[in-house]
Amino acid sequence: MRSARRFGNADQCVRGRYISGTNIHFSKRGDVRTTTWALAALAFLAAACAKTSDASKTGSGDSTSAPAAAASDTSKGMAGMADSDKAAPGTGVPAGFTAMTDHANASITDAKYTANGDKWEVQTGPAHILYAAKDSGSGVYAVTATIQQLEKPAHPEAYGIFFGGQHLDDRAQQTYGYFLVRGTGEFLIKRRDGAKTSSVVDWTANPNVPKQDASGKATYSLKVHFAKDTAHFLVNDKLVDAVPRSKLPTEGVAGLRINHNLHVLVTPVKIEK
Repeated sequence: MRSARRFGNADQCVRGRYISGTNIHFSKRGDVRTTTWALAALAFLAAACAKTSDASKTGSGDSTSAPAAAASDTSKGMAGMADSDKAAPGTGVPAGFTAMTDHANASITDAKYTANGDKWEVQTGPAHILYAAKDSGSGVYAVTATIQQLEKPAHPEAYGIFFGGQHLDDRAQQTYGYFLVRGTGEFLIKRRDGAKTSSVVDWTANPNVPKQDASGKATYSLKVHFAKDTAHFLVNDKLVDAVPRSKLPTEGVAGLRINHNLHVLVTPVKIEK
């Protein structure tokens, strides 16, 4: 018998989907098993949790205030106006990695990466993605990274991992999916297709997503596991949602996504087979 790792621990509604019991397992072959309900039944049971899902949402989107041609995930400032990027002059991104800012007129040299053991201390600067071509996944696999918020931002700002990246060096053609969290205890699942971004799961509060403490700190160990037909999203080894894999780009490069005006400590992404 192949060993399996357990990720759930209670009957719960996960963004409008009912997951029965503790029995969600990811085997080494990427299969998902339940002893009472199959994950395939989640869509059928979604209506039973719709009211719970609606009540848990805290916002209608990802707080984007940029034009559609250059959509980002940064928060609005006073009177609905986006706060500007605060430059944190640096010397570029770590060797072997590439960064792409959300906006063509933003410079990655306004973000600062400082090595800290096997992690990077990052101060932004512009919203951007960071990746290396070697970090690519397909089939059944998982993407992981840990991000620690070191300071409370002026407004809720998001960070996380992206996956399924294609044409990342061309803003007009790039595609990827992404999984973000923020210090308010919420998560977001979204996709980008060129200049357009669209929510798969809007900003949603979840007890498994920690809120920042009084000093503005919080730690998030993020994982996206791709089974044959389903994508599972976990924070600190606890499931927060599962969606059909068909709703997201899943084959391609993975990396980090960090919004503007943040101070975080991050690990590079890892691909697990």
